[in-house]
Amino acid sequence: DLINAGKQTVTALPGASFFSADTSFAMIRGGHCDVTVLGTMEVAANGDMANYLIPGKLVKGMGGAMDLVSSGSKVIVTMEHTDRKGNPKVLPRCTLPLTGQRVVSLIITEKAVFEVKPDGAGLLLAEVGEGETVESVRAA
Repeated sequence: DLINAGKQTVTALPGASFFSADTSFAMIRGGHCDVTVLGTMEVAANGDMANYLIPGKLVKGMGGAMDLVSSGSKVIVTMEHTDRKGNPKVLPRCTLPLTGQRVVSLIITEKAVFEVKPDGAGLLLAEVGEGETVESVRAA
């Protein structure tokens, strides 16, 4: 069986390609990836991210996220701007256990794109999503 990063069974369609986990980790740990794009549950204004654990919930495994974000590659986070209850996921500080400290360079949500300042001194609003305003992004 093939398993994706979310620990779900998947089927390879004709033309698909894939490689083993050991090859994947060799590429990551060997510094052969220039950019890492992944989702997260929370991201902080200083570039901290938390994507593998919610206290009290069953975790299938943290996967390779810690390896990816500590590899030295540029880290781009893509995620929904708020959680299911409407709470922000772009925060001054993460409340969940961290996957990496000051590792995120760019945050992309359906509402906006933010650049994390290199010194970890906050976020720069780079783009506002279609139908959004600066005020609606701030309110979320």
